[in-house]
Amino acid sequence: MRTVVAAAVCGLIVFVSLIAQDGPETVVRGTKQFRQTEVVTGLDWPWEVTWGPDNMLWVTEREGKRITRVNPATGERKVAITIDEVSAPGGQDGLLGLALDLGNNFVYAGYTYIDKGLPPIETRAATSPYRFLYTKIVRLTYDRATETLSNPVTLVAGLPAGNDHNAGRLKIGPDRKLYYSMGDHGNDQLGNYCVPIEAQRLPTAAELKAKNYASYVGKVLRVNLDGSIPNDNPQIAGVRSHVFSYGHRNPQGIDFGPDGTLYEAEHGPKTDDEINIVKAGTNYGWPHVAGLKDGKAYEYARWAESTIPCAKLTFSDLAIPPSVPKEPESAFTRPFTEPIATMFTVPTGYNFSDPVCKGIDYICWPTIGISSIEYYGAPAKGGIPGWEKMLLVPTLKRGSLYVIALSADGQRVRGNFSRYFQSDNRYRDTAISPDGRTIYIATDSGGLAEAMAGGTTRTMTNKGSILAFTYVGEGTGAPIEPQRTTTAAPATPAAAGLPAGARSAEVGPAPQFTAAQAAAGKTAFDADCAVCHGNTLRNGTMAPPLAGEAFHAVWAGRSVRELFDSAKAMPPANPGSLPDATYASLVAYILQMNDYAAGETAFTTGDGTTLR
Repeated sequence: MRTVVAAAVCGLIVFVSLIAQDGPETVVRGTKQFRQTEVVTGLDWPWEVTWGPDNMLWVTEREGKRITRVNPATGERKVAITIDEVSAPGGQDGLLGLALDLGNNFVYAGYTYIDKGLPPIETRAATSPYRFLYTKIVRLTYDRATETLSNPVTLVAGLPAGNDHNAGRLKIGPDRKLYYSMGDHGNDQLGNYCVPIEAQRLPTAAELKAKNYASYVGKVLRVNLDGSIPNDNPQIAGVRSHVFSYGHRNPQGIDFGPDGTLYEAEHGPKTDDEINIVKAGTNYGWPHVAGLKDGKAYEYARWAESTIPCAKLTFSDLAIPPSVPKEPESAFTRPFTEPIATMFTVPTGYNFSDPVCKGIDYICWPTIGISSIEYYGAPAKGGIPGWEKMLLVPTLKRGSLYVIALSADGQRVRGNFSRYFQSDNRYRDTAISPDGRTIYIATDSGGLAEAMAGGTTRTMTNKGSILAFTYVGEGTGAPIEPQRTTTAAPATPAAAGLPAGARSAEVGPAPQFTAAQAAAGKTAFDADCAVCHGNTLRNGTMAPPLAGEAFHAVWAGRSVRELFDSAKAMPPANPGSLPDATYASLVAYILQMNDYAAGETAFTTGDGTTLR
């Protein structure tokens, strides 16, 4: 364990109204100060971190398939279990939620797995790792003597899973029920733009009888500790199921307040990440409404219903073709509940593709990439002064922690938002020490984030780490001008005659490939890569652009063999798992999308050729 920052870390504040619906330009400097310490690093994509009654930090490692206990004082880690059944083919699947019930020697976990005994996902190609990917919730038994977990018991299996927006947060409520969040799988966008969103679809009695849970996407579930459906779950459209609430996009955060209020945080599309209070049987509006029903900067585009076959269209976040039906928020007339806060709302006409973003548009969008939520109530003695009723919201895009003040009854937002701990990281989840003075934050092992120096970064300061921020006192603050994001890649010293980021190798000829290779590469890319890199190769939200100015800034002058080897490092959880011919086709498609012309010679590995 090492201390990396000894001085205070100041935050930022966003002033809000009764229902917080401001833009990102309202940021000012805050006053709280903390000491930062790196507790542990080298975790394999930590996803959940929670403080256990044994005074250990319990962590799920999404790709590592492990539940690990970390000593917060020393950083020593002990693996409680490795769950080999976990399958993590992409960036939003694997070992996800965790809930502790150590008083009964039980631990609950949610994860994705392969089940070829269930029907295939028809929207996935026969060779896709998502073809038979499902979600399950299990109960594990804790052995205090050996400090290990064993004896997994499946509570619910066959829950839906996808290549995007799996959500996956798990909590035990004060009512002794399990609550599990499920996302909409990122449908109607990027690589899934021809698949309709089903967050409003509700289960039928026939589906439940067949244990067909396909309609559980975009929902928060409420489950008995044995996996059955609680008798007091809401009847929605005449059917009682595991579904507790619906109309969610990607609810990566859920947590309970001391009075039983269930708070939820979910990703918005380009605007309006949401903070909700979840109640039984309630609809939260997605995809018909994003944030408040205010008609600002959002229309529901139903790509799958295009009058021109959807597969012939090129998806765009910015321009909807005339053939795609569009629906304003005002057209949605069914009852639904609005969020208590949005992060953030902008007026219609906002420029979502400012040239300063250089193709990585999503970093400049008003959303912040909410990844979790935790209720903070200062202990009777100690804690952080003034933080008696707060919500802690870590973010992926901004590498920050937002602190949201609640009203006395905990049902509304009051006062201000505070932004703290800004860094070149992606913050995934939080945990709180019993004295309330230390906030622990889990960081992603990689990805894209807004850089402290401006632009974007793929270099995380604390990869796969648990950071501790301990309150040390108060400071002063003053208004600051909001900084506009730019997206230039971090500069590196250039070799003579080569662009920044280039290798100092002899420049070779341009690469060659065939049109057939590029066409096959497009099919493979759309099936397995577009969800992270975007279907235009520059509009993804989880991986770097593979076309355009940002791509050229990194790759111009470098060996094409480097690009091929980089492709073979994918997918992240199973590198090199595709045939070499498929990787060659993927590179051919990337070259075509960067204005290289196809020829008669097939691409193999790119040896001796150079990107221009």
